[in-house]
Amino acid sequence: MTTENSASTESSWSSVPGRFLRREFLPVLTNLRLAIALLLLIALFSVSGTVIEQGQSPAFYQANYPEHPALFGFLTWKVIQVVGLDHVYRTWWFLALLILFGTSLSACTFTRQLPALKAARRWKYYEEPRQFQKLALSAELETGSINSLKEILQKRRYKVFQEKDGILYARKGIVGRIGPIVVHVGIVAILLGGIWGAMTGFVAQEMITSGGTFQVKNIIDAGPWANAQHLKDWSVKVNRFWIDYTPTGGIDQFYSDMSVLNNQGQEVDHKKIFVNQPLRYRGVTFYQTDWGIAAVRIQFNNSPVFQLPMASLDTKGRGRIWGSWIPTKPDLSAGVSLIAKDLQGMVLIYDSTGKLVDTVRKGMSTQVNGVTLKIIDVIGSTGLQIKSDPGIPLVYSGFAVLMLGTVMSYFSHSQIWALRQGNKFYVGGKTNRAQVAFEREVLEILEKLTFQPEGDPVLSAELGVKS
Repeated sequence: MTTENSASTESSWSSVPGRFLRREFLPVLTNLRLAIALLLLIALFSVSGTVIEQGQSPAFYQANYPEHPALFGFLTWKVIQVVGLDHVYRTWWFLALLILFGTSLSACTFTRQLPALKAARRWKYYEEPRQFQKLALSAELETGSINSLKEILQKRRYKVFQEKDGILYARKGIVGRIGPIVVHVGIVAILLGGIWGAMTGFVAQEMITSGGTFQVKNIIDAGPWANAQHLKDWSVKVNRFWIDYTPTGGIDQFYSDMSVLNNQGQEVDHKKIFVNQPLRYRGVTFYQTDWGIAAVRIQFNNSPVFQLPMASLDTKGRGRIWGSWIPTKPDLSAGVSLIAKDLQGMVLIYDSTGKLVDTVRKGMSTQVNGVTLKIIDVIGSTGLQIKSDPGIPLVYSGFAVLMLGTVMSYFSHSQIWALRQGNKFYVGGKTNRAQVAFEREVLEILEKLTFQPEGDPVLSAELGVKS
């Protein structure tokens, strides 16, 4: 007896967690208010991740979000870095919100939507007149037959079930019951794709000289599970970078002709990229986002051609210019400065006192400090933003499933029962949406059954409608 009591006590205690989950935790988890609150929080922090620049250096946030004055009275660089607003989509609390929201939707699907679908598919015939009184729409007719009603319903795309004489059940729009489940599946897929992308993706930036070859190394932000090992199996060559200018001298578009090379230097992919037309290879996307002037090619008298780097100069926000100092004597005791503002080939030459000596276009020569200086070319560089987000296919698939489920949800699930008992013919039905349209449909069906002339009040008096 003692052993039996002990086993019973242990069994009782082991069932406590299950009862707690069913009675206390699940009702809270599947609560609609909780789902809406989580969705609003996710939307709010997603907006903050769009407004606040992501993945920048601490110096950037210190310069743009100072403590005095604080933006909105509280948003400073310290708040941004402590809370993690500089990498919102990879913070533990944002991922926790996504997981909790996905868990809530999944729990709702299994505890509410699937049972509702199962109940919709499980039906029974109405064999007693009193059962029709519980329906939202019901009518008692003196005329009509099961066979004529069956024919009418089939023409209206109802699926008709009839196993006994004098009894009928019909339904249509069962897809409307499946729609909410498909919507939940789509949302969960989007959340999973977002989480997977945040954990395994990375963002990199490169500034590459026209004609240069590089491997992706300058990764500025990466998820904890990001694998950069596969980036070492191939490289990218910028065959040429150029800019198309408008007649007024403004930039119309900038282009990069790029080739993907394997470890043997063979080209395995090739594309000319520009804004909104990136290169994609092995899940890595290369976007054209910036440009610069990397170097200038010059020649002194009949010397070989030299390529000297050009650096971006601080103009205090008054435009972008690049400059370089060129020695004109072997002992470096004299030289000139070259200034360029674009890739159209015009170069300004200044002496050591800052006086403008000459303006030269590429391919032209000038005399400076007793030597002939020829500008051979101005070499541009392309600024690339490189992203890898393995979760994007899952996110796109989730959106497709979400849209499909939304369309499916618009279908009304309508049900009609009929019973022939004696000289009475009972017809009733209900629907889960579009109640007015369903009422009109039922009235049209009853009119065809009874063949009552237009305006006869008998039919409307016999049709019971419950709100």
